[in-house]
Amino acid sequence: MGLIRSFDSMTILLIIAVLFVSLYFLKLLFRRNGAASPGGGKLLRPPGSTGWPIIGEGLDFLKMSRTGVLEKFFFDRTQKYSSEIFSTALLGENITFLGAGGAGNKFLFSNEFKLVNSWWPPAIRKIIPNAQQASTEQESKTLRKLYSQFFKPDALHRYICIMDLMTRRHFENSWDNKEEVTVYPLVKNYTFSVACSLFLSIDDQGRVDELHKPFSAMLDGFIALPINLPGTRLNRAIKASNVIRKEIISVIKQRKNNLSEKEAIPTQDTLSQIILFSDEDTGKFMTEMYIADLILGLLIAGHDTTTSVITMVLKYIAEHPDVYSEVLKEQIEIAKSKATGDLLNWADMHKMRYSWNVACEVMRLAPPTPGGFKQATTDFTYAGYSFPKGWKFHWSIISTHKNPENFPDPETFDPSRFDGNGPAPYTFVPFGGGPRVCPAQEFARLQILTFMHHLVRRYKWERLHPSDEKLIFKPLALPAKGLPIRLHHHEY
Repeated sequence: MGLIRSFDSMTILLIIAVLFVSLYFLKLLFRRNGAASPGGGKLLRPPGSTGWPIIGEGLDFLKMSRTGVLEKFFFDRTQKYSSEIFSTALLGENITFLGAGGAGNKFLFSNEFKLVNSWWPPAIRKIIPNAQQASTEQESKTLRKLYSQFFKPDALHRYICIMDLMTRRHFENSWDNKEEVTVYPLVKNYTFSVACSLFLSIDDQGRVDELHKPFSAMLDGFIALPINLPGTRLNRAIKASNVIRKEIISVIKQRKNNLSEKEAIPTQDTLSQIILFSDEDTGKFMTEMYIADLILGLLIAGHDTTTSVITMVLKYIAEHPDVYSEVLKEQIEIAKSKATGDLLNWADMHKMRYSWNVACEVMRLAPPTPGGFKQATTDFTYAGYSFPKGWKFHWSIISTHKNPENFPDPETFDPSRFDGNGPAPYTFVPFGGGPRVCPAQEFARLQILTFMHHLVRRYKWERLHPSDEKLIFKPLALPAKGLPIRLHHHEY
């Protein structure tokens, strides 16, 4: 029996080996023969490598991502191929990178719906099935019209007061009685609580915590290899997203009942507005599954990316006492201009110019997301290379932000880069650009500045592990140990 089991195992391994070798030689054959154009000629493609069969160069990409040196993936290859433009294979797809300057970003952003549209890797599409729905111009316009309802100025004005109150309460409950804290998990709970309150009117902390539990496992699968087998990151992420979606759908059903019974108002929050939003042409309302995925996307954008930025703000300010002093000075001046107990308002936010420069420099060095993807919707040429319909592209935030041609001495923390007119167009892209620029960027700005306002006026802090805590992407930027700090309490 032992011999039979051994034979079975060896047979399986042999089959797998033959499959990989066959795929590899097919790849070599394809590369040798070249890709045919519709007219029968060969298309000129950028230099590069597709790596191993199926996984491509994905392992190298994931390794550098999880060790905090993702820009190295791009700069190593531009040096190797002596070309700003190169091709690779990631996440189960052949992908071209159009360089770390502003030109490639400008081309992709300005040709949205003309030559390219947004594309999500297979792993994300499995985790959030409706992620690719807004792939057409009309669908995107419909969603942007919807988003404008809850990110328009008068809505944002209301959010500031709620953010202010919740931020004060957060510090009172989670920071004021501590000498040491680990920043990332605390900030993550705070931003998620704010998102649940504003988007879903969920204020019960127990329910918020229950909804929050599966998020880390879900996000961890966003840049996983597209292999959905038990125990893989993708498999765990799909299960986590199903748990979250199930809970959100129960909230949607309850809200629909409340709206029909007049126990909730149409403008109560984001959820009510989405439920009551109908297509202009067909009059149809969105399905509960589609609404759930929209809310899921908003919760990610409204808390995970902001958590990353706020955490990294604390990291960099701790490392630069002069920056802390300037931020504190600015925030004290704003506090002095207000009566005791007054909440922050829109005008206060526009006075926080230096604080926002600091946050922007943080996002330059540690962007909350590494980049995004596009897909060709028609055949076209760029920089002398030909790309067929369906070809995939990656625009990299981290390599754009660390390109010395865009930002001299790129590893130096310098908020003055954002004085005056700031960086050249398309070189600072933490929120993307073009028709798909992040609709929640102003929401994020308000939450980051509100947190900074109360943070520096309550504490000074120092890192507990200043020399051995790396920046990693999972897929969002965060310190590997969550940024433990020691607090020095004061009050201004």
